[in-house]
Amino acid sequence: MKDPTQLPLPVESVLDEVKNALAEASCAVLQAPPGAGKTTRIPPALMKAPWLSGRRIVMLEPRRLAARAAAFRMASGFGEPAGNTVGYRIRMDSKVGADTRIEVVTEGILTRMIQADPVLSGVGLVIFDEFHERHLTSDLGLVLCLDLQEAFRPDLRLLVMSATLDAAKTSELLGAAPVISCSGRLFSVDTRYRAVGRDGPDDRSVAEAVVSASRTEKGGILVFLPGAPEIRRVAARLSRASLEDQWEVYSLYGELGREGQERAILPAGPGRRKIVLATNIAETSLTIEGIGVVVDAGWVRVPRFDPRTGMTRLVTLPVSRESADQRRGRAGRTGPGVCIRLWPEVLHASLPAHRTPEILEADLVPLALELALWGLSDPGKLAWLDPPPESKFRQAQGLLQELGAVDKQGRITGEGRTMAGLGIHPRLGRMVLEGRREGIGKTACLLAAILEDRDFLSFQAKSRESDVRLRLDILAAMSAGRPMPPGTAAVNQVRCRRILKWAERLGRRLSGKPGKLRPERAGRLLAWAYPDRIAMARTGQIGRFLLSDGGGAHLSSIEPMSTEPFLVAAELDGNRTDARIFLAAAYDRQTLEDQFQGRIQSKETVRWDAESRSVVGMREKTFGALVLTEERIAAPDPGKTLQAMLEGIRSLGIEALPWNEALRIWRRREMFLRQVFPDQHWPDLSDPELLNSLHSWLGPLLKGVSRLCDLNEAALKNALFGLLTWKQHREMDQLAPSHLTVPSGNRKAVDYSGALPVLAVKLQEMFGCRQTPSVAAGEVRVLLHLLSPAGRPVQVTRDLESFWRQGYESVKRELKGRYPKHPWPEDPLSAAPTAEVKRRA
Repeated sequence: MKDPTQLPLPVESVLDEVKNALAEASCAVLQAPPGAGKTTRIPPALMKAPWLSGRRIVMLEPRRLAARAAAFRMASGFGEPAGNTVGYRIRMDSKVGADTRIEVVTEGILTRMIQADPVLSGVGLVIFDEFHERHLTSDLGLVLCLDLQEAFRPDLRLLVMSATLDAAKTSELLGAAPVISCSGRLFSVDTRYRAVGRDGPDDRSVAEAVVSASRTEKGGILVFLPGAPEIRRVAARLSRASLEDQWEVYSLYGELGREGQERAILPAGPGRRKIVLATNIAETSLTIEGIGVVVDAGWVRVPRFDPRTGMTRLVTLPVSRESADQRRGRAGRTGPGVCIRLWPEVLHASLPAHRTPEILEADLVPLALELALWGLSDPGKLAWLDPPPESKFRQAQGLLQELGAVDKQGRITGEGRTMAGLGIHPRLGRMVLEGRREGIGKTACLLAAILEDRDFLSFQAKSRESDVRLRLDILAAMSAGRPMPPGTAAVNQVRCRRILKWAERLGRRLSGKPGKLRPERAGRLLAWAYPDRIAMARTGQIGRFLLSDGGGAHLSSIEPMSTEPFLVAAELDGNRTDARIFLAAAYDRQTLEDQFQGRIQSKETVRWDAESRSVVGMREKTFGALVLTEERIAAPDPGKTLQAMLEGIRSLGIEALPWNEALRIWRRREMFLRQVFPDQHWPDLSDPELLNSLHSWLGPLLKGVSRLCDLNEAALKNALFGLLTWKQHREMDQLAPSHLTVPSGNRKAVDYSGALPVLAVKLQEMFGCRQTPSVAAGEVRVLLHLLSPAGRPVQVTRDLESFWRQGYESVKRELKGRYPKHPWPEDPLSAAPTAEVKRRA
């Protein structure tokens, strides 16, 4: 057997420490930078440890590409093909045998292994590699291993490895596990910053940086981009950039086929140099030969679950400093390198320090199902590095109960056990099981495989992609060797083959006959998975739909499905009020009523109709927020009618009531007294308070009233007057009179609408009056608006005596010539007040 550790790597300096730590403790933490060799050196070095006693090592890798690459690299060190001493198991691919001692698996595979064998028979060590990525399934795998270690397998060893890990926190979780640190063999990396726009990924700037580096720097170039669309666009720019003949451009992302991924990883040929355009898949674990330059666009695409909408969507975010350092390190693996960061240096410190653990932001429905299968409904009984948010977990349990996977106590049902064994999202698991019952299991498995993968169609007109039945037709044609349906030239053949393979594997996991492919039943099948996304067309709005969970959704009006009366939306964006529908199937009312008969409710509703300003009673048949049928009720429940009237008035505002001017003046007088005498219990008649207490003061007068127009001014007056006692009514006339008698003998209205009461009166009518009139038992002097003979204000004052002494003469000079028929005495205090001209006076 060839020595697998023939090439020295930095991690070899701590191999004895790792061996000793695991010999003395059940858990350990290894912190080693990228390139130190921990992935490929640690497992072979531990194979002969006495405490392992011939049992297997299972190493968890977060990504399929990294798992396969690590297995092949270790196997080559033994001079063997993968599948002998070293093997791997990933989704839809495995190479393991009876002699396999080191098994590299992806996260979901580890969970299935533990659930199938809760004591992990034959396994002596589980290694969690690149744990800093903090995927939900790796967190779950660790807590399950800790739980089974405590309950059944105290001899099971756990090793957590990472380059950028919170070692202290992880050690504490593992029971004060020893921490071994290894310094890397990282060469110096010259880090350069470029000030480009930060509104999103800039393909032009990336391509320019790559072309510039290709002419001035040594070694291959690794470019980090958020996703496959950006990779394709940058590749197109580079193809037009007249690179030198020695350069070869490769792509590297998760959805790429295995051959394409392996070409990106392998060394360039003699005299050739390579440019690898990659997602964050190349941050860790993988070794890409010959890289001397890293160009980092500074963005990452991650899934984010929105508990309001119940949907997961991909969002593009700035990279964390932790990830930026990981990317930078790829340039210093084999010699001095260069890292070009496409953001200003001043902004680097503002980037988030670490990536957010997926458990805090992911869809927790699969996690809740796995815990239920483990026998737990409360995640608090397990030891987590970061526990799942309680509200999101309860929401996930609610959906599982709706899908029939758990009972009301959160315990797993027989259906739930079967769903968990399928290895797909519980929504799709329910769909597949129902499809088997209905004899259309083949269609259900194919639909599940389509929804688990990325879309394999790429239309120029994005609005013509949403019908999932088109995908079923294409896959059916491909599997049967028939011509493709018209208009489907842009088909990703690699994804199609992967989907067909996964659907076939799902079908084998089901018992019973698969049945024929029935694309026309797609809507019914999707409804089992997404009962909350059954959509009904909004009246008179083409392409606009109401979802059964109360949200809104839309299709482009030029899409054929935009005129469907019902749809089931399988894929939407995260907009709660008006989500874009990406994948859906046609549906119909009759199928809905047949399929969900037990959940359709018949009820009488009494509601306010804003258009007619009246209360209407309806007898409705509903499914969630969808009203399937309705008919008018002649005499709705009186109590509900009253409540709906009050709600309608609140929605319109207090001014919608039949106020007249006299009633408005009365309310202003009362509010004035409340302000002046706050301790005398004058009621609050402000708009907010009247609306808040509408039921108590207006409700009694609304009995039998179902239309706002039936509420008259007299009824409103009686309701408002009833808020004051008889004594308060009498005091209000005395303290806040509606009119005051002025010296001329005339009664003038007092205006209480402002901060101070206002009395508007002609100047001549106040002759002989020294004191300013007052209200509120003399507490408040009115604000006098003294008017000209034509009724225009000439002076505003609260000090009448001062006006006669200081202001009257100037007013007199200005107006006497203009109004000669009116009296303008020299001494206004001795003159007789009058509202008449001289002769009449």
